[in-house]
Amino acid sequence: MNNPILVVDDSKHIQRQIEIFLKPEGYSGLLFANSAQEAFHLLGLDDENSKNRKCEIDLILMDINMPGTNGVEACRKINATSHLKNIPIIMITAEDTDEGLKQAFGAGAIDYIKKPLNPVELIARVCSVLRLKIELDKRENREKELFKLAQVLEKTNQKLQLANERLHQLSRTDSLTGLANRRFFDEMLHNEWRRSVRLAKPLSILMIDIDVFKNYNDTYGHQKGDECLKRVSMALLSALKRECDIIARYGGEEFVALLSDTDESGAVMVAKAMQSNIEAINIPHKGSNISDRITVSIGISSDVPNAASSPEKLISKADKALYLAKYEGRNFIKW
Repeated sequence: MNNPILVVDDSKHIQRQIEIFLKPEGYSGLLFANSAQEAFHLLGLDDENSKNRKCEIDLILMDINMPGTNGVEACRKINATSHLKNIPIIMITAEDTDEGLKQAFGAGAIDYIKKPLNPVELIARVCSVLRLKIELDKRENREKELFKLAQVLEKTNQKLQLANERLHQLSRTDSLTGLANRRFFDEMLHNEWRRSVRLAKPLSILMIDIDVFKNYNDTYGHQKGDECLKRVSMALLSALKRECDIIARYGGEEFVALLSDTDESGAVMVAKAMQSNIEAINIPHKGSNISDRITVSIGISSDVPNAASSPEKLISKADKALYLAKYEGRNFIKW
């Protein structure tokens, strides 16, 4: 057993006795200090970088009565040092009074041995305390490993949560434009429909179509067509001023907006703002027979939902209005 043991005693005779008693039992890793100050030096307590040093001492045998700093004060100082406080300290005392022992235990000592030293008692107490130290070290190491595992698990859970949130976001977002996709729009439409039925509030839908967009793709190519869809998406989105309003890519060059608590006149105002924004981004369209710039047609439907109607009817009405806007020449708003 090469457990490092530090013996702190100003008596060379006591040091020699301890060495004679312990070495035959296999305790060969013995270090000796003649005073508390020497012990502090061996433990690195007089080093500014002591916190970064790993102490290899497993047990301290400390005399209570020493010149200078006595054993009780030395014990207190060692136990007040975070990286040393787990080293068990056995006090060696010739006192018969309980007061000295009370002070020693109060300073952090774990056990004591009386002088004159009894080899059987010394070996038994050293062996017992070292076994306890080994078990405590194992427990501390297990706790550290568990803490590390808990940290890894927490980080993994955080990454998983972020991944799930990202996946959830992707499942409801159109990959090209960044707007809501049709699936999410349908979900929100049914939610808003039920809320509007309950509160008897108006609900409006805008169906928006980029005019003669096929000709745009044929003229400029699909890459330019994708860029156009992105710019138009942002222009339409900027016309919505409330967080509760939703705009989604409905398919191809078609978009749909859901306006809660909005009647027909309010929906028309939003539609006009959308057309104004499209005009402002000023995207050239040589293939259009409507205008030399990108334009949109918009169909509007508004209703106060009730049990006799349905969201599908509201969508159908907006779709018919959009068809009428396109039939009459495009770049129109119809309701």
